[in-house]
Amino acid sequence: MESALPAAGFLYWVGAGTVAYLALRISYSLFTALRVWGVGNEAGVGPGLGEWAVVTGGTDGIGKSYAEELAKRGMKVVLISRSQDKLDQVSSEIKEKFKVETRTIAVDFTLEDIYDKIKTGLAGLEIGVLVNNVGMSYEYPEYFLDVPDLDNVIKKMININILSVCKMTQLVLPGMVERSKGAILNISSGSGMLPVPLLTIYSATKTFVDFFSQCLHEEYRSKGIFVQSVLPYFVATKLAKIRKPTLDKPTPEMFVKSAIKTVGLQSRTNGYLIHVLMVGRLFESQISTFWLGVSFPLSYRIICNRLAYIHCPAIVTRHLCPVIIIMVVYPRTLQSTSK
Repeated sequence: MESALPAAGFLYWVGAGTVAYLALRISYSLFTALRVWGVGNEAGVGPGLGEWAVVTGGTDGIGKSYAEELAKRGMKVVLISRSQDKLDQVSSEIKEKFKVETRTIAVDFTLEDIYDKIKTGLAGLEIGVLVNNVGMSYEYPEYFLDVPDLDNVIKKMININILSVCKMTQLVLPGMVERSKGAILNISSGSGMLPVPLLTIYSATKTFVDFFSQCLHEEYRSKGIFVQSVLPYFVATKLAKIRKPTLDKPTPEMFVKSAIKTVGLQSRTNGYLIHVLMVGRLFESQISTFWLGVSFPLSYRIICNRLAYIHCPAIVTRHLCPVIIIMVVYPRTLQSTSK
């Protein structure tokens, strides 16, 4: 009996230490969440970084909302997009509403020979913020080889989603380094956090944006440059093909108002508290290594994409996917592994 006491005492202190460690971790997480999502960093982005902000894909959706928010904070704005008519319209709206100077550069980001024109348009500007927002996705979820006009889609998606981020950064970053301050906000996607079958090229390009941003931040943060990877889930935009905003699918204005407060606090962010707390994100992070032939989250995304394609209501999709996986995918996997 006496010989068991030291072991019991040891286990007691192991347990106490574990509880104390977990309590500290939870307390730190709660404090961090309050700091980021409650208080935020309102002063993180503004003219103090530089006179001008540059926004690609700035005539609609998240890009337009970033342009408006930056103008609201007193920054002059350069809008870069394809349609000169839309550029003129948004430029006039921002000038009238926020009383700041704006410039426009009309280019097609699917092309590779546009960057000399952009360089000329940005020459001499003190650029404090670059928002790499322009992006392209699929028309609908599809198997890789069945994507219509696949050769063209591959080229366009790489040029828009990857090349634009690299080349715009190459143009703007030297001036930021010279002044030892600046912020580069790269709009990735929640689809870049995990593989998304049926959106293969899009998901892969957005993963590139995420990794590129993380690497660049580590390389240049000591030089005063803050690089942020923004990974939103669904936002009510034309690109996402969502017309009606909901609590978990905010308007671009709501999303940007939340996301911009994280600049300087999070180099990798979902930008919106509800997106952080969404059951899908928490669920996937817990079971992403649980193997079901393909992982549970991959099975979930494949089925969700297919149900969405046939216009299945979202509420049905949300509840039906786990049932299909548990009743169909999992038993088949067990059968295959038992053979």
